[in-house]
Amino acid sequence: MIKTFSDLEVYRLSYQLSIDVFNISKQFPESEKYSLTSQIIRSTRSVSANIAEGFGRRTYQAEFKKFLIYSSGSLEESKVWLSFAKDCKYITLQQFDLLKIKTDEIGAKLYKLHIKWKS
Repeated sequence: MIKTFSDLEVYRLSYQLSIDVFNISKQFPESEKYSLTSQIIRSTRSVSANIAEGFGRRTYQAEFKKFLIYSSGSLEESKVWLSFAKDCKYITLQQFDLLKIKTDEIGAKLYKLHIKWKS
């Protein structure tokens, strides 16, 4: 039974993704602090934050689903920032591939939750 947003597997996975990205971004150059580093941290945190905010409005099915769409949008934005990090050689190809697997799994779960959710 789902009682809180933290009972949602997609929330837990997206939260962990944001922690992983935060830790990896510590190795980015100082010159990226207010650009790529800031953007990638904010977009990954937004994925789980939108799930939580939407869950708080779950009584209204359309509201929760709207926030799942916002979450999905933040996830897609995060994928772009991860690609920049890879191409700028701030993360390794192995790190990128692992994060891509995680983002793809989260995206699939967000989509499935959006399709199946009933208030």
